[in-house]
Amino acid sequence: MPQAIDLEKLQVELGYRFQKVELLFRALVHRSFAYENHDVPADNETLEFLGDSVLGLAISHLLLDLFPDCDEGELSRLRSSIVNERELAQIASTVNLGEYLLLGKGEELSGGRQKASLLADALEALLAAVYLDGGLDAAVVLVKKMFHRYLERREEEFLLKALDKDYKTQLQELTQARIKLTPTYFLEAEEGPDHDKTFHMRVAIGERVLAHGSGKSKKEAQQEAARWAIAKLEQDPGLLSADGSS
Repeated sequence: MPQAIDLEKLQVELGYRFQKVELLFRALVHRSFAYENHDVPADNETLEFLGDSVLGLAISHLLLDLFPDCDEGELSRLRSSIVNERELAQIASTVNLGEYLLLGKGEELSGGRQKASLLADALEALLAAVYLDGGLDAAVVLVKKMFHRYLERREEEFLLKALDKDYKTQLQELTQARIKLTPTYFLEAEEGPDHDKTFHMRVAIGERVLAHGSGKSKKEAQQEAARWAIAKLEQDPGLLSADGSS
């Protein structure tokens, strides 16, 4: 198996030893490498799909431990502020995951080992590999180990930053984390005299309207629309589809 020595080193860094090391190898295989090496059975994309769910559950465990006084809505916003490409890439960097990736020549030359998207995807694939190898308990233990160290250094700052963000920022991070799309705001109407206008806005993902809001300025109306959208999505996450359409 290629890079056997590196896989040993990575297991030491993770603090987890695989029973089936081929799962770890697969988690590191980018599709560009699999395309150029036909003897490689599969890339890490299906593991990444599974790892997204494993990570969500494990992070929920971690946040309940770290922030027992937060309510459901606050925990949801905290989770969304962690489970996004930028943050996951930083976590992946704490175990130098980039240096272990198996990349095609073009991806290697374009700096793939430092790309946030590749690092985040590989981290999710890695967690899926641990789950398949050692079960959910093993995956939760690894997530707590990796993410707790990261959050511990900035716990107070992180909590304040995540919960104090304006509603538009919170909504954007929520939709980016779930479906990688950004909300759009539309002015529906304005009424009243110039010195006392009321603006009515709607916020949508693609053609799907998420919520409406009103305010004495366009910004205030956008914030109100975003606030209602967040509330609806917390109650029914299924309102977001992959393409943002109805």
